[in-house]
Amino acid sequence: MAEAKPTVSFDEFAKLDIRIAKVLEASDHPNADKLIVMKIDLGGEQRQIIAGLKPFCKADDLAGKQIVVVANMAPRKMRGMESNGMLLAATVGAEELQDVVILTTDREVPPGSAVS
Repeated sequence: MAEAKPTVSFDEFAKLDIRIAKVLEASDHPNADKLIVMKIDLGGEQRQIIAGLKPFCKADDLAGKQIVVVANMAPRKMRGMESNGMLLAATVGAEELQDVVILTTDREVPPGSAVS
C-alpha cells in the first residue's frame, strides 16, 4: 500500500496540467541502465520525456501508446538529456518484486486531451 501524503487543496491540484500524450518514438537512454527516452505528441506540440521504465518494459513496446503525463513539470536533466514532462504510472509490490504499470486510456482520445 502506498504511503499517505499530505492533503492538497483543489487550487494546488488545479495547478497540474495533466494530459494525454501519444508516444511517437521510444528508445533506451544511451547513458543509463534504467531510462527510456520518449518523443511524445501533446496535441500540436512534441516533447521529449524520460522515464525509468527500462526494468519494466521495452522501449519498442511504447511507440503508439497513449499515456498520461504531467505536462507542466519543470524541465529536468537526466543523465545529460532533458525531460520536459512526467509520465504517470502505478507502482505495485515490494522492492524486489516491484512492477510499474503505465497509466493509459481505455480508448483512443486526441493527444493533448485534458485529464481532470
